[in-house]
Amino acid sequence: MSAKNAYFIVFANEKGGSGKSTTAVHVAVALSTKGQKVAAVDLDTRQRTFARYMENRAETAKRSGLDLQIPVTKVFDPESCEDLNALLDELSRDYDFVIVDTPGRHSPDIRCALERADSLVTPINDSFVDLDLIGQVDPESYHIKRPSFYAELVWEARKARGKRDGMSVDWIVLRNRLQHLEARNMRHVASAMTELSKRVGFRIISGLSERVIYRELFLQGLTLLDVKALGRAGLGHVAARQELRDLIAGLKLPIQEAVKKA
Repeated sequence: MSAKNAYFIVFANEKGGSGKSTTAVHVAVALSTKGQKVAAVDLDTRQRTFARYMENRAETAKRSGLDLQIPVTKVFDPESCEDLNALLDELSRDYDFVIVDTPGRHSPDIRCALERADSLVTPINDSFVDLDLIGQVDPESYHIKRPSFYAELVWEARKARGKRDGMSVDWIVLRNRLQHLEARNMRHVASAMTELSKRVGFRIISGLSERVIYRELFLQGLTLLDVKALGRAGLGHVAARQELRDLIAGLKLPIQEAVKKA
């Protein structure tokens, strides 16, 4: 991969609590552990979840002496005089991958990030509440009535990207927290999502389940890939790591074969 043309992975969803930051952190660390030069931009200047995760990770590495991969992280403040496009251009010259973690709201800076995406990852909880963000579902037939505002926003961003440099955006909807749904509701959500994916053009892959381990890892800044730091792994850790491997494979990033072999 050219050092002057980083691959941009943007995690975006205008609804909070969908697992954007947790997924972004794990993807960033996964790429770093495979020898890729990774930088991240946290656009959420209020919560700073991604940045706080990396700060906790740096503290754990310092305290324990563990050699933890820590992606370079920038927090972008829209109130500053800094230009987001200039920052992304700078990172693109020096890194293989640039991860952008966005807050659960819309702004011109988020639109800018969407237009830079090579892969746009939209994590959603597997429910009609979250699905409504990208498509309105008929309550009787469970068919899609029309795309929602977010799908239209992505469509406009994709057009802008294509007009600027002729590149396409791989839009991926990540189905998180699957196991807490009863079977009938899961089937209806899956059917509606499949119909919508054909209509507006995204891929669907399985994400991360709702596991306590993800919340526990935040304070130490650890991920499921930090085997030495985690010590003895239980069955829950093993299952969660497999979810993560499947997620990385599903993203189909440029280093896909290297990830699979490792």
